[in-house]
Amino acid sequence: MPYTGKVVVDGPADVHELTDLMISKVAVGPMENNAYLLRCRATGEQLLIDAAADADTLLGLIGEDGIATVVTTHRHADHWQALDAVVRATGARTHAGRHDAEGIPVPTEVLLDDGDTVTVGRVPLTVRHLRGHTPGSVALVYDDPHGHPHVFTGDSLFPGGVGNTRGDAEAFATLLHDVETRLFGELPDETWVYPGHGADTTLGAERPHLPEWRERGW
Repeated sequence: MPYTGKVVVDGPADVHELTDLMISKVAVGPMENNAYLLRCRATGEQLLIDAAADADTLLGLIGEDGIATVVTTHRHADHWQALDAVVRATGARTHAGRHDAEGIPVPTEVLLDDGDTVTVGRVPLTVRHLRGHTPGSVALVYDDPHGHPHVFTGDSLFPGGVGNTRGDAEAFATLLHDVETRLFGELPDETWVYPGHGADTTLGAERPHLPEWRERGW
């Protein structure tokens, strides 16, 4: 079946099969977080984005091949509840944004800055630092040489708006600026967006609404 990005807690993974990369998306409770397993087709190496919860579900998805890397998109607790268990079971190296690492109780081995590269096998992912939802939130961009880009946005960008800034006008302005300049300003409309919760979207579907988001302030 074609990939839709629609998953539910305790339901099966949805798999997006690209030429060089396989992306498996699952939803885990209790806050219906999305976790993404990336697998390099050439080497079989795997990377997990957000060990959010339900370690058994995530380890079942990972399988016997294990993971080399786990990236935590930001410091909020619903994105790292299973991180300790997953790291203990797999020995994966932990990555997180430099300015959020102190808020993640599992030690971060690799501190990420804007423009850094994280690799899964032969596949490079570019780090984009998106301030506002948290000080050190990061997104990962895969610029597929065989198609359009793909971006994993954590809680910084969703269908219908940017992440929650809890009524902080300055934080909202900062997040909207970073999302506009580092994602919308550099990537095409075809870019597929994989958020930290809920359904996927594309930059093209969201781009016309940027003025509306700015006007409403959230």
